[in-house]
Amino acid sequence: MNRKTAIVTGANAGMGRVTALELAKQNYEVVLVCRNRQKGEAALHDIRRKAGHEAVHLVQCDLSSQADIRRAAAEISARFPIIDVLVNNAGAINGSYTETVDGLETTWAVNHLAYFLFTNLLLQNLKAAPAARIVNLSSQAQAGGKLHWDDVNLRRGYNSVKAYMQSKLANLLFTNELARRLKGERVIVNAVHPGAVRSEFGSGGGWMGAAFRVFGVFMRSAEKGAETALWLATSSEVKGITGRYFSDKKQISPQSIANDAEAMQRLWALS
Repeated sequence: MNRKTAIVTGANAGMGRVTALELAKQNYEVVLVCRNRQKGEAALHDIRRKAGHEAVHLVQCDLSSQADIRRAAAEISARFPIIDVLVNNAGAINGSYTETVDGLETTWAVNHLAYFLFTNLLLQNLKAAPAARIVNLSSQAQAGGKLHWDDVNLRRGYNSVKAYMQSKLANLLFTNELARRLKGERVIVNAVHPGAVRSEFGSGGGWMGAAFRVFGVFMRSAEKGAETALWLATSSEVKGITGRYFSDKKQISPQSIANDAEAMQRLWALS
Protein backbone atom coordinates (compact mmCIF):
# COMPACT_ATOMS: atom_id res chain seq x y z
CA MET A 1 0.00 0.00 0.00
CA ASN A 2 1.14 3.51 -0.76
CA ARG A 3 1.29 5.38 2.50
CA LYS A 4 2.53 8.87 3.24
CA THR A 5 5.41 8.99 5.71
CA ALA A 6 5.39 11.04 8.92
CA ILE A 7 8.19 11.59 11.44
CA VAL A 8 7.25 12.56 15.01
CA THR A 9 9.84 13.45 17.66
CA GLY A 10 9.14 12.82 21.32
CA ALA A 11 6.58 10.23 20.27
CA ASN A 12 6.65 7.90 23.25
CA ALA A 13 4.38 9.99 25.50
CA GLY A 14 1.96 12.89 25.69
CA MET A 15 1.11 14.90 22.59
CA GLY A 16 3.82 13.21 20.55
CA ARG A 17 2.33 9.78 21.16
CA VAL A 18 -1.18 11.01 20.39
CA THR A 19 0.04 12.68 17.20
CA ALA A 20 1.85 9.54 16.07
CA LEU A 21 -1.17 7.35 16.83
CA GLU A 22 -3.64 9.55 14.98
CA LEU A 23 -1.36 9.78 11.94
CA ALA A 24 -1.02 5.99 11.96
CA LYS A 25 -4.81 5.68 12.16
CA GLN A 26 -4.98 7.92 9.08
CA ASN A 27 -2.86 5.31 7.28
CA TYR A 28 0.46 7.14 7.48
CA GLU A 29 3.68 5.20 7.84
CA VAL A 30 4.97 6.72 11.07
CA VAL A 31 8.47 6.93 12.51
CA LEU A 32 8.62 7.45 16.26
CA VAL A 33 11.76 9.33 17.30
CA CYS A 34 12.29 8.65 21.00
CA ARG A 35 15.14 9.06 23.47
CA ASN A 36 14.21 6.13 25.71
CA ARG A 37 14.18 2.82 23.85
CA GLN A 38 12.03 0.97 26.39
CA LYS A 39 9.33 3.66 26.37
CA GLY A 40 9.64 3.96 22.60
CA GLU A 41 9.09 0.22 22.09
CA ALA A 42 6.05 0.29 24.37
CA ALA A 43 4.59 3.14 22.32
CA LEU A 44 5.48 1.35 19.08
CA HIS A 45 3.57 -1.82 19.97
CA ASP A 46 0.61 0.12 21.35
CA ILE A 47 0.30 2.32 18.26
CA ARG A 48 0.61 -0.65 15.89
CA ARG A 49 -2.15 -2.45 17.75
CA LYS A 50 -4.50 0.54 17.85
CA ALA A 51 -3.80 1.62 14.24
CA GLY A 52 -4.25 -1.90 12.92
CA HIS A 53 -1.09 -2.03 10.81
CA GLU A 54 2.65 -2.62 11.18
CA ALA A 55 3.88 0.48 9.31
CA VAL A 56 5.08 2.13 12.51
CA HIS A 57 8.80 2.27 13.28
CA LEU A 58 11.08 3.34 16.10
CA VAL A 59 14.30 5.31 15.77
CA GLN A 60 16.06 5.96 19.04
CA CYS A 61 17.62 9.41 19.30
CA ASP A 62 18.86 11.64 22.09
CA LEU A 63 17.96 15.06 20.73
CA SER A 64 20.38 16.73 23.14
CA SER A 65 23.27 15.19 21.18
CA GLN A 66 24.06 16.60 17.75
CA ALA A 67 25.99 13.45 16.84
CA ASP A 68 22.94 11.34 17.68
CA ILE A 69 20.67 13.66 15.69
CA ARG A 70 22.95 13.26 12.68
CA ARG A 71 22.99 9.47 13.07
CA ALA A 72 19.20 9.22 13.41
CA ALA A 73 18.58 11.61 10.52
CA ALA A 74 20.94 9.62 8.30
CA GLU A 75 19.08 6.40 9.17
CA ILE A 76 15.68 7.98 8.47
CA SER A 77 16.87 9.59 5.23
CA ALA A 78 18.16 6.28 3.92
CA ARG A 79 15.02 4.33 4.85
CA PHE A 80 12.46 6.94 3.83
CA PRO A 81 13.54 8.89 0.73
CA ILE A 82 10.21 10.74 0.70
CA ILE A 83 8.92 12.35 3.90
CA ASP A 84 5.50 13.96 3.83
CA VAL A 85 5.20 15.21 7.42
CA LEU A 86 7.69 16.17 10.11
CA VAL A 87 6.35 17.08 13.55
CA ASN A 88 9.01 18.58 15.81
CA ASN A 89 7.23 17.84 19.08
CA ALA A 90 9.95 16.93 21.60
CA GLY A 91 10.73 19.51 24.25
CA ALA A 92 12.18 20.04 27.69
CA ILE A 93 12.15 22.42 30.60
CA ASN A 94 14.90 22.10 33.18
CA GLY A 95 14.74 23.29 36.75
CA SER A 96 18.49 23.77 37.00
CA TYR A 97 21.28 24.55 34.58
CA THR A 98 22.57 21.49 32.73
CA GLU A 99 24.75 21.08 29.65
CA THR A 100 24.58 18.59 26.81
CA VAL A 101 27.46 16.47 25.55
CA ASP A 102 28.11 19.33 23.11
CA GLY A 103 28.55 21.82 25.96
CA LEU A 104 25.25 23.61 25.30
CA GLU A 105 22.50 24.53 27.74
CA THR A 106 20.00 21.67 27.53
CA THR A 107 16.79 23.64 26.98
CA TRP A 108 18.33 25.60 24.11
CA ALA A 109 19.83 22.45 22.59
CA VAL A 110 16.69 20.29 22.73
CA ASN A 111 13.94 22.86 22.14
CA HIS A 112 15.60 24.88 19.38
CA LEU A 113 18.86 23.52 17.99
CA ALA A 114 17.47 19.98 17.68
CA TYR A 115 14.54 21.31 15.62
CA PHE A 116 16.94 23.31 13.46
CA LEU A 117 19.46 20.52 12.84
CA PHE A 118 17.02 17.61 12.47
CA THR A 119 14.80 19.52 10.05
CA ASN A 120 17.67 20.67 7.88
CA LEU A 121 19.10 17.16 7.71
CA LEU A 122 15.73 15.82 6.48
CA LEU A 123 14.94 18.71 4.18
CA GLN A 124 15.83 17.02 0.89
CA ASN A 125 13.50 14.12 1.75
CA LEU A 126 10.72 16.59 2.54
CA LYS A 127 11.32 18.43 -0.73
CA ALA A 128 10.95 15.10 -2.54
CA ALA A 129 7.32 14.80 -1.40
CA PRO A 130 4.47 16.11 -3.57
CA ALA A 131 3.39 18.43 -0.75
CA ALA A 132 5.26 18.18 2.55
CA ARG A 133 4.46 19.76 5.89
CA ILE A 134 6.61 20.68 8.87
CA VAL A 135 4.95 21.43 12.21
CA ASN A 136 6.97 22.99 15.02
CA LEU A 137 5.64 22.91 18.58
CA SER A 138 6.07 26.34 20.12
CA SER A 139 4.17 27.89 23.04
CA GLN A 140 2.62 31.14 24.16
CA ALA A 141 5.56 31.25 26.54
CA GLN A 142 7.20 32.91 23.53
CA ALA A 143 5.32 36.10 24.44
CA GLY A 144 7.66 36.67 27.37
CA GLY A 145 10.73 35.40 25.56
CA LYS A 146 13.86 37.30 24.62
CA LEU A 147 16.81 36.19 22.54
CA HIS A 148 19.93 36.63 24.65
CA TRP A 149 22.15 36.97 21.63
CA ASP A 150 25.44 37.22 23.52
CA ASP A 151 24.56 34.39 25.92
CA VAL A 152 21.94 32.06 24.42
CA ASN A 153 23.12 29.35 26.83
CA LEU A 154 22.29 31.67 29.74
CA ARG A 155 25.51 30.88 31.54
CA ARG A 156 25.45 34.37 33.07
CA GLY A 157 22.19 33.98 34.92
CA TYR A 158 20.25 30.81 34.18
CA ASN A 159 16.56 30.71 34.92
CA SER A 160 14.41 27.79 33.79
CA VAL A 161 11.47 29.95 32.72
CA LYS A 162 13.71 32.42 30.89
CA ALA A 163 15.41 29.53 29.08
CA TYR A 164 12.10 27.96 28.08
CA MET A 165 10.58 31.25 26.87
CA GLN A 166 13.69 31.99 24.80
CA SER A 167 13.55 28.54 23.16
CA LYS A 168 9.86 28.88 22.27
CA LEU A 169 10.48 32.29 20.69
CA ALA A 170 13.34 30.71 18.75
CA ASN A 171 10.90 28.09 17.40
CA LEU A 172 8.87 30.88 15.79
CA LEU A 173 11.86 32.70 14.34
CA PHE A 174 13.09 29.40 12.91
CA THR A 175 9.65 28.58 11.48
CA ASN A 176 9.33 31.96 9.78
CA GLU A 177 12.85 31.98 8.35
CA LEU A 178 12.50 28.41 7.10
CA ALA A 179 9.21 29.33 5.42
CA ARG A 180 10.98 32.22 3.69
CA ARG A 181 13.81 29.98 2.51
CA LEU A 182 11.37 27.36 1.22
CA LYS A 183 9.42 29.82 -0.89
CA GLY A 184 8.73 28.16 -4.25
CA GLU A 185 9.23 24.67 -2.81
CA ARG A 186 6.45 22.15 -2.15
CA VAL A 187 7.00 22.33 1.60
CA ILE A 188 5.04 24.38 4.13
CA VAL A 189 6.10 24.99 7.72
CA ASN A 190 3.99 26.31 10.57
CA ALA A 191 4.17 26.58 14.34
CA VAL A 192 1.58 25.75 16.96
CA HIS A 193 0.71 26.67 20.52
CA PRO A 194 -0.95 23.53 21.92
CA GLY A 195 -2.27 25.18 25.07
CA ALA A 196 -1.41 24.25 28.65
CA VAL A 197 -1.21 20.47 28.42
CA ARG A 198 -0.75 17.85 31.12
CA SER A 199 2.59 16.31 30.23
CA GLU A 200 5.72 14.65 31.53
CA PHE A 201 7.02 18.15 32.31
CA GLY A 202 5.15 17.58 35.56
CA SER A 203 7.19 14.51 36.41
CA GLY A 204 10.24 16.56 37.38
CA GLY A 205 11.13 17.91 40.76
CA GLY A 206 11.29 21.44 42.08
CA TRP A 207 8.63 24.11 41.91
CA MET A 208 7.85 23.40 38.23
CA GLY A 209 7.00 19.78 38.87
CA ALA A 210 4.91 20.80 41.85
CA ALA A 211 3.04 23.40 39.77
CA PHE A 212 2.23 20.87 37.05
CA ARG A 213 0.96 18.42 39.64
CA VAL A 214 -1.19 21.01 41.42
CA PHE A 215 -2.65 22.67 38.33
CA GLY A 216 -2.64 19.64 36.06
CA VAL A 217 -6.32 19.00 36.69
CA PHE A 218 -7.08 22.29 34.93
CA MET A 219 -4.81 21.61 31.95
CA ARG A 220 -5.70 20.14 28.57
CA SER A 221 -5.39 16.48 27.77
CA ALA A 222 -2.70 15.36 25.36
CA GLU A 223 -5.46 14.53 22.87
CA LYS A 224 -6.78 18.10 22.97
CA GLY A 225 -3.28 19.55 22.86
CA ALA A 226 -2.40 17.55 19.75
CA GLU A 227 -5.45 18.59 17.73
CA THR A 228 -3.98 21.67 16.05
CA ALA A 229 -0.66 20.02 15.25
CA LEU A 230 -2.53 17.16 13.57
CA TRP A 231 -4.71 19.63 11.69
CA LEU A 232 -1.63 21.48 10.43
CA ALA A 233 -0.05 18.17 9.42
CA THR A 234 -3.01 16.80 7.48
CA SER A 235 -5.88 19.20 6.79
CA SER A 236 -6.66 20.55 3.33
CA GLU A 237 -7.67 23.79 5.05
CA VAL A 238 -4.03 24.83 5.49
CA LYS A 239 -2.85 23.87 2.01
CA GLY A 240 -0.36 26.48 0.84
CA ILE A 241 -0.31 28.34 4.17
CA THR A 242 3.20 28.71 5.54
CA GLY A 243 5.18 30.69 8.09
CA ARG A 244 2.21 31.11 10.43
CA TYR A 245 1.46 30.49 14.10
CA PHE A 246 -1.71 28.71 15.20
CA SER A 247 -3.71 27.89 18.32
CA ASP A 248 -7.00 25.98 18.36
CA LYS A 249 -6.88 25.81 14.54
CA LYS A 250 -6.82 29.60 14.26
CA GLN A 251 -3.95 31.84 13.27
CA ILE A 252 -2.60 33.96 16.12
CA SER A 253 0.07 36.64 16.28
CA PRO A 254 3.35 36.14 18.15
CA GLN A 255 5.38 38.98 19.61
CA SER A 256 6.73 41.26 16.91
CA ILE A 257 10.37 40.09 16.94
CA ALA A 258 9.22 36.66 15.72
CA ASN A 259 8.48 38.28 12.34
CA ASP A 260 11.57 40.50 12.28
CA ALA A 261 13.61 39.60 9.19
CA GLU A 262 16.92 40.66 10.72
CA ALA A 263 16.32 38.61 13.88
CA MET A 264 15.20 35.59 11.84
CA GLN A 265 18.36 35.63 9.73
CA ARG A 266 20.58 36.33 12.74
CA LEU A 267 19.20 33.31 14.59
CA TRP A 268 19.62 31.13 11.50
CA ALA A 269 23.27 32.14 11.19
CA LEU A 270 23.85 31.60 14.92
CA SER A 271 22.17 28.19 14.81
